[in-house]
Amino acid sequence: MEELSLDEWQIALEVKTKELKACQIEQKVNSCLSCPKIHDCEVRDAYVHAVYNSMNKGAGGGFEF
Repeated sequence: MEELSLDEWQIALEVKTKELKACQIEQKVNSCLSCPKIHDCEVRDAYVHAVYNSMNKGAGGGFEF
């Protein structure tokens, strides 16, 4: 059976996902949309950037869904 290896972008996304979930637990919310700090949240911003980078593998530019 072939093992899947994670690239640096996927690893960064996993780290930021864990940080985001920990923040949600700390803030006692199930979603960032329920959090009063959503507009100034560095944790969520870092997560969104990690998602974007994992989708384009750090190549920059735009992407289409």
